[in-house]
Amino acid sequence: MKFDRLLAILLLLQQRERVPATELARRLEVSVRTVYRDVESLSAAGVPVYAERGRYGGVRLLSGFRTDVTGLTRDEARALFVLVERSAHSALGLDRALRSALRKIMAALPAPHRPAAELTSRRLLIDPGGWFRGRGEWRGLDQLYDAVLSDRRLRIAYRHGGSTTVAVHAVDAYGLVAEAGVWYLVADRAGRPGLFRADRLHEVAVTPEPARRRAGVELTEVWEELRRGVESRAAGVLVRARVRPHRLDALRRIVGPRVREADGTDGAGAGPWRTVVVEYPAPAAACQLLQFGTDVEVVDPPEAVRAVARAAADLAALYAGRAGVGPGRW
Repeated sequence: MKFDRLLAILLLLQQRERVPATELARRLEVSVRTVYRDVESLSAAGVPVYAERGRYGGVRLLSGFRTDVTGLTRDEARALFVLVERSAHSALGLDRALRSALRKIMAALPAPHRPAAELTSRRLLIDPGGWFRGRGEWRGLDQLYDAVLSDRRLRIAYRHGGSTTVAVHAVDAYGLVAEAGVWYLVADRAGRPGLFRADRLHEVAVTPEPARRRAGVELTEVWEELRRGVESRAAGVLVRARVRPHRLDALRRIVGPRVREADGTDGAGAGPWRTVVVEYPAPAAACQLLQFGTDVEVVDPPEAVRAVARAAADLAALYAGRAGVGPGRW
């Protein structure tokens, strides 16, 4: 374990000129005192590393020092080649770069680990997108990526959810996050963190002003704060519905994590049913279940039943008389 920590410290220091001891401790999940002991061990082994105390201190590596590290384990080599579905890299203009990097890493791997790494890349695929999700991202995602890397304040034209108008904001970006196939810009607006869906961005401009991010705050911390805020919102409406067993899997795929539970068969009605509980933000949102036709019946609460019934009646009225089908023959 200590060898792994020393190697991790060395690799981090080769990437950056100075790394605060507190950051190293957080990344390695050890105390600051342990970090300083590890630095002493590296120095005793001949690595030109030293610690600077004070407000602007940290752990530093002598400028220009580099070492080639090839001590990858078999599992580490396999982990590098877990294949993530490449639409994310393509959206950022990095698809070719990813393929090239993997080829170079494969060539640098110890020979005994190459077959396992190659087999992993062929046998394991992780697709972060959801079922039936369209690829409606903003076409300028690669430009947005470059804008975020500029470390400048951005001016964005953005359409907020539920609005048809576009608002202009000055934001200080922490980075981009892909969540379940959807890209988000994570940024402060007027000093407060916010999420901006990439597919609602109409324009992004880089200003001459430097980004004014909160000191010491990183993308992962802001994302975690925003994610907790979304997940801790008050629960919506719990809708109970009956579904025919052969459609239950399809409902779970399409409705996704909104499905809270499913119990045993229910003999009421024509044929067996399964009962599910689905969480929606409002009763009217249960109209999503109309896509399953008569294979799903909303049971309660009454507001959801009425909303679905009204929507079904509106559909019946819309299509009445077409193709020779009258209102009484639905």
